[in-house]
Amino acid sequence: MSENPQSDIFTIGVGGAAGDGVKKAGIKIGAFLQSLGYQVYISFDYPSLIRGGHNFARISFSKNKIWNDHAKLDILIVSNEGSVEIHRGELKEGVKIISDIPLPKISEDPKVIFEGTNLAAFAESFGEPKGELIDGNTAFARGLQAAGLDFYLAYPMTPSTSILHYLASKQTKEGLKVIQPENEIAAINMALGMVYAGKRVAVGSATGGFALMQEAFSFTGMAELPLVVAVSQRQAPATGAPTHSSQSDLRFAIHSGHGEFPRIVITPGDPEESFKAGADAMNLAWKFQVPVIVLLDKILSEHMMTSAINTDSVLVEKNENMIFPGTPDKVVKVTSYEHDENGITTEKAEDIKRAVERRFAKLENIKSEMQNRETAKIYGDPTSENVVVFWGSTKAPVLEAAKYFNKPIKLVQIIWLEPFDAERVKRELEGNPAFAESYGGRRKIICVEGNRGGQLASLIREKTGIEITEKILKYDSQPFDPEVLAEEINKKVM
Repeated sequence: MSENPQSDIFTIGVGGAAGDGVKKAGIKIGAFLQSLGYQVYISFDYPSLIRGGHNFARISFSKNKIWNDHAKLDILIVSNEGSVEIHRGELKEGVKIISDIPLPKISEDPKVIFEGTNLAAFAESFGEPKGELIDGNTAFARGLQAAGLDFYLAYPMTPSTSILHYLASKQTKEGLKVIQPENEIAAINMALGMVYAGKRVAVGSATGGFALMQEAFSFTGMAELPLVVAVSQRQAPATGAPTHSSQSDLRFAIHSGHGEFPRIVITPGDPEESFKAGADAMNLAWKFQVPVIVLLDKILSEHMMTSAINTDSVLVEKNENMIFPGTPDKVVKVTSYEHDENGITTEKAEDIKRAVERRFAKLENIKSEMQNRETAKIYGDPTSENVVVFWGSTKAPVLEAAKYFNKPIKLVQIIWLEPFDAERVKRELEGNPAFAESYGGRRKIICVEGNRGGQLASLIREKTGIEITEKILKYDSQPFDPEVLAEEINKKVM
């Protein structure tokens, strides 16, 4: 832990109205710093407007690993005076405000913003570039590609839209095809037909769009069709604050669809995990013939960070037991009705019970598979008497906040939400009972989430019996600030 981590981290802000080129300028500045060898994190904040409003890009960079952006600005670049007033409280002493250089010029030559500042030395090469600057949506899409994606179908809905845009740009004559149907219901129903025909398919939407897909999603469970669904959360319910983030749909994802049927829900926390989740989701869907949800959110989907993605690590895993229409001498049936082993519809009680048990027999195989997967990750001090538990994009501010902790803390990231690895989670949260007892009952478990209800904490209680009373919850649609988060955690573990 650094005595003053902030001294190693510098932040540039770019503000203006929608249409001024704020996002492009932010990406170009970040890419420039990345090319010089720095670790970079870029966040984007914007209203649901095509023109006007206030858009802001925040670029934090360091010579060392950086997990999240920081609020205090060393340079502020603006295309209008209103942006200065909005961010005046975030300015460091001696900050340079640049208002006389057009954003398009900065996009062409990001180096100009460092001229005449105390950060001029940072415009020179620090070392070899480390990894690449990438957002969670792009990384996820590349994971799907690595696992043999044939078709991607989606109707645009923030913050999932960039998956559609990226994959559309990667279409090939003989390979990947991308389709934008008229709505989300059409997208998933078309996808089911493609899966039935033997194609590896994914669909994507924001949570509101996924809500429209529920009847067809249940069809995947009944027909045992391998489908990947990307669900990116935004502040809700209803239209909510569509360009802002939330972690309020954990329960919706794990209980989605009507009726009971097995599914897998994976929730990555950074672009590297998003890539892996895309590839794993496709392979798991086909291995077990179940739907797999990858639960993202606006922060993970759209923010960018320096990441090392190994595309060579992915294999395309097939299910040799599956057959498809056109297979010689085979009849391939699919139905939304309850059916027996031969695909014949039935309403007999004994057949229905046997069919439900047949589908749920997969769950035991999936649980066995979990033993070979990273269902959770551990950071910080694994021997600490205090634990912080979190999921999804909250990983970034928690790991950045760890630089400011007053004492060592164990950090537990949950990656698999369904099935839930109760045995491992219980082991990581409780630790060695004798060890915990030696601290005189001072051990604390703190859950950090971007929702009001503490949905992960309630899921942990349901699955393990562990009640987490210490929670840090944020439900104003804004990301956690790592320094503020560190202060709250430090108070709880004094």
